[in-house]
Amino acid sequence: MNSVPLWVQLLALAILTCTSAFFSISETALMALNRHRVKHLARRGSRLAQSTLWLLEHTDRMLSLILIANTLINALITALVTSIAIAAFGNNQEVITIATAVVAFFLIVFAEITPKVVGATYPERIALPASIIIKPLILLARPAIWFVNLFVRGLLRIMRLRTGHGARDMRLSPEELRSMVLEGGNFIPHKHKSILLNLFDLERVTVEDVMTPRAQIEALNLSVPVEEITHQLTTCYHNKLLVHEGEINQIAGILHVRKAMALLNQEDELTVDHFRALLTPPYFIPAETNLFTQLQYFQENHERLGVIVDEYGEVQGLVTLDDIVEEMVGEFTTSTPGASRADQFDWDSRGECLLEGSISLRDVNKRLGLELPLDGPKTINGLLLEVLEDIPEASISLKISNVVIDIVQVQEQAIRMVKLYRPQH
Repeated sequence: MNSVPLWVQLLALAILTCTSAFFSISETALMALNRHRVKHLARRGSRLAQSTLWLLEHTDRMLSLILIANTLINALITALVTSIAIAAFGNNQEVITIATAVVAFFLIVFAEITPKVVGATYPERIALPASIIIKPLILLARPAIWFVNLFVRGLLRIMRLRTGHGARDMRLSPEELRSMVLEGGNFIPHKHKSILLNLFDLERVTVEDVMTPRAQIEALNLSVPVEEITHQLTTCYHNKLLVHEGEINQIAGILHVRKAMALLNQEDELTVDHFRALLTPPYFIPAETNLFTQLQYFQENHERLGVIVDEYGEVQGLVTLDDIVEEMVGEFTTSTPGASRADQFDWDSRGECLLEGSISLRDVNKRLGLELPLDGPKTINGLLLEVLEDIPEASISLKISNVVIDIVQVQEQAIRMVKLYRPQH
């Protein structure tokens, strides 16, 4: 080495250090890379992404090349620095020790930590261009990689460790996908993010959470005079009506209002049998069915409306396809003529909100940003009755999940009106 000029040795040292830093930064960038993003770019025809994807599918070869190259280069750097130190200061043990410590610090800072921090910070910018260099090197160094991996595989076999399952392990669970959507930040429009999150919740929400409660169902009773039936048909707000005879649990079927209206124009005298002939069989749904499953059932059975029943066969409410769609994409802008506007509520300027007791707890939590418990009753009335274990005879106040609730009106064994106060954080 004495015949080699010092500037050549220093230049070689700089080149070796940059090469070592390249392999270090490439390794970290490739490992920190978002594989789903790379697959997306590869499908769009990006050559760099396709090359990078090939490296990620052959991780053992890639890591073998990088580690072999880094080990050899770092050994050359150490030998070169030691040679320069001996040439400058002589064969002194203290000088060699100091030179070894200096080169170790030099490699840690400039060839390891700094490149790896940069690679972890900008993985896509670095990994994609680096792949066009690393991939050909893997093909050139195939014999050396095969020889090294021969011992590696043997050692892994002795340790009973299985490899080659990385791609299958990259499959994401629904909760992991939900976390990715939540962390999407500004990359996903707010409305799209809301729809995606609602989709993930479909399996956790039951039809009972979004149904029209039994007390609010617009139903047609065939046991009343025909005049009352025709009057209700001409003033109803729905395309289909639940039809029963006497008590609501005695369901006769579903009536399509448009077909029934055609009967009103005939000259013959109308009877209940005319309406009964137009009925279609009711579609019953267990109350515990989740929305995702019910959406599939609606599709498979070509239905749009179902009657929700409990374990005793008692009618609990109605759910439609529109109810499930609204749960995914949000409420439609249209509203039923003459329908209650109780579902349009918010905090007033004093931090108060007056609500009907029949309002769904899920709607209250969504609109007011609260965390009232949802694992029991579905309405404010039900929640208060469960907590009080009695029907209050007078106006009282109580606190549930940090929310102060005033009972304003009690009527017919139910809490009709309540006032909520915004929690003070």
